Amino acid sequence: MPPVFDSVVAVLRSAGCVFAEDEAELILSTASNPDDIATMVDRRVAGLPLEHVLGWAWFHGLRIAVEPGVFVPRRRTEFLVDQAVALARDASLVVDLCCGSGAVGAALAASLGGPELHAADIDPAAVRCARRNVAPFGGHVHEGDLFAALPDSLRGRIDILAANVPYVPTDEVGLLPAEAREHEPLVALDGGWDGLDVLRRVAAEAPRWLAPGGCLLIETSERQAPRAVEAFTRGGLTGRLAVSDELYANVVIGTRE
Repeated sequence: MPPVFDSVVAVLRSAGCVFAEDEAELILSTASNPDDIATMVDRRVAGLPLEHVLGWAWFHGLRIAVEPGVFVPRRRTEFLVDQAVALARDASLVVDLCCGSGAVGAALAASLGGPELHAADIDPAAVRCARRNVAPFGGHVHEGDLFAALPDSLRGRIDILAANVPYVPTDEVGLLPAEAREHEPLVALDGGWDGLDVLRRVAAEAPRWLAPGGCLLIETSERQAPRAVEAFTRGGLTGRLAVSDELYANVVIGTRE
């Protein structure tokens, strides 16, 4: 195995992979035979995100299935999960909006001991992927545009509403790393002219879906955070900002009083 490992490392390093040793270890531990190794290395060298090459990503202690064309969960979003868990350990109904792979919903369900879980996304590929990831927790995944995808029976009952909305300003999408720009869906990245279009829509409608005392949590950037908090306030929520310097994460939290 060491010669194979060294060979894979050399190929990955020559392709510009900064963490070639770590990536080689993951590829070798995931591949089932030499042909798999060669295929996975070729795909990585071609520029596919490592998680798409492996078919999974670690997120909040879970191995989350990630298919090509589906948004890859970021480590910084684990901070959103931690904030939600700290706020509502007794949550009985959790919704993961703009769910992508369903990583946030799965992590919340695992951390909270099995609440009723619903997730939704407008992208059919994300919905298919999310169904795989929330199935172990009895989760339900719906396809559609934000709240329109959810069953009406959830209205006014949601304890935790996590929405990992797109928040890259349209003019800055082209500045993203090629792995995101070329291999993740635009609908999961582009947040409109200032990056807050989808956030505003969610914040405006969330109070009608949250239970009394229920919380909306949305990740945003440091630059956008003040306007994001204002959008929560205009929507009728009591908003505040939580920040993790370690993860470079900014999460706006809104509570329905």
